[in-house]
Amino acid sequence: MSANAMFSLAELEAAAHLVYRTVPPTLQNAWPLLAKRTGCEVWVKHENHTPTCAFKVRGGIVYMENLKRSLTRVTGVVSATRGNHGQSIAFSASRAGIPATIYVPHGNSADQNAAMRAFGAGVVEFGRDFDEALAECHRVAHKQDLHFIPPFNQDQVKGVATYALELFRAVGDLDTVYVPIGMGSGICGMIGARDLLGLKTEIVGVVARNAPAMALSFAAGKAVPTSSARTFADGIATRNPRQDAVTIINRGAARVLQLSEDDIAEAVRFYFQDTHNVAEGAGAAPLAGLMQERARMAGKRVAVILSGGNIDTSVYRHLLAGETPTADRLNDRSGSNPAVTASPHVPLPRQRGSSVRANW
Repeated sequence: MSANAMFSLAELEAAAHLVYRTVPPTLQNAWPLLAKRTGCEVWVKHENHTPTCAFKVRGGIVYMENLKRSLTRVTGVVSATRGNHGQSIAFSASRAGIPATIYVPHGNSADQNAAMRAFGAGVVEFGRDFDEALAECHRVAHKQDLHFIPPFNQDQVKGVATYALELFRAVGDLDTVYVPIGMGSGICGMIGARDLLGLKTEIVGVVARNAPAMALSFAAGKAVPTSSARTFADGIATRNPRQDAVTIINRGAARVLQLSEDDIAEAVRFYFQDTHNVAEGAGAAPLAGLMQERARMAGKRVAVILSGGNIDTSVYRHLLAGETPTADRLNDRSGSNPAVTASPHVPLPRQRGSSVRANW
């Protein structure tokens, strides 16, 4: 299956018009300080500027609209998330007048949970990670006859692909685009839009080294699950890839990079320092990928997808102080006394390798 086989260009443009009833196109900016840092012309696609501060809302809008048009009797929808997908469903279900319940793992971002509740969804904590929450969500949906919304499906990919359509039509002749990979809707949408427009732009996926399932799957050519996904970058904390997403990525991506936690933390700081934008871990990962390949990208025209800005205040505060979160406290974000605390006088790190490993 190819990405553009999921939808036609006319269908993608129709999805864009549907999205724009609620969410206007987001900006793509070329930031001179990022260009100086990376050694190339770098454009940032600002998906952190949507009503949910993440790209996923586009997919939720398209999915919910098609669900309404299907005339399927729906008493409620359920889905599982680490946050951005859940906000998308909560936002879109509320607008459609459909009750929504979102399953999250224990220790999920308190800020994300609060946002989903504010959009009108119920939030249920279950399991140690996303995949356990997803399994429980699926079980409850079947038992209670609720409509289950999977984390990866055609309508969501088509909706998400509208951000890629905007980027490619606004910025011509892009050599390379770096995209984070969670369950795969973002990169599959990018591949689909590129192919439908007949472009030659290289697409590079990025994952966390602590959550390498998608990178391992890309290398193997088939879905390769892992036993854990212990990264502070919630949006790419995937350990059970879907084969349909893997197939599209394998046929359409140039490569998939693995990033250290320090690399991702550093990119979060670079975004604040160079653009004064808040980036969550997954949102900063593409910039970290570009930094990893900056010699290869020297002098080229490159884009990075800032996929979201949903990061807990406490986590962000420590990141800006130069610390890198570890998995030890990912399930206990309420704690206020991390093993390494930040000094208010610690400057933003400017050199690679200057991170402090924090046990929180």
